[in-house]
Amino acid sequence: MKVMTPVLKVSLLIICPFLVWGAVSPDDLALATGSIQRFLQQSLGWFYLLSVSGLLLCAVYLIFSRYGDILLGPDGAQPEFKLVTWFAMLFCAGMGIGLVFWGVAEPSHHFHVPPTGAGDTPESARLALRYSFFHWGLHPWAIYAMVGLCLAYFQFRKQLPGLVSQSCQPLFGRHASGPIGHSIDTIAVFATLFGVATSLG
Repeated sequence: MKVMTPVLKVSLLIICPFLVWGAVSPDDLALATGSIQRFLQQSLGWFYLLSVSGLLLCAVYLIFSRYGDILLGPDGAQPEFKLVTWFAMLFCAGMGIGLVFWGVAEPSHHFHVPPTGAGDTPESARLALRYSFFHWGLHPWAIYAMVGLCLAYFQFRKQLPGLVSQSCQPLFGRHASGPIGHSIDTIAVFATLFGVATSLG
């Protein structure tokens, strides 16, 4: 391998122990990550809900404001695909394996084992549908849209590398290409890997 960037090195140092842990003792890893997840849900669940709702409002605003007409490319550029094709690609990329696996499994699981209260009740059925609509409704699309929009704007409009750190240039300036930027990209790699692992079940 010719290029070993700081992001790749640190990402490997963080991820490889998790891979070994999962191969040697998957039950212990599941227990530890489950505990972390429960802690984050109980401590920061409110912040997560407000943040995602804020992203949804921001996405709707951008669609209908003058910013919705900004090209994600050079001035005068033409779209490579038709609107229907774009929609199909985004839908498949956004839902993908998650919808295939969790589309039925998630509401069934929440019906039998709800996060709160007793299972197999009318209340757990309502709760299961609420969770499913939240996870597969407009809120996750707001996250996908805002992250994708930031990456696309800075890569195709500003001609910067397609890195999460480069999307933070207005916040960090030239530091987005230094240690701060490397930290942001490492977190993005970590989040992407574990997000994909979660989607696979």
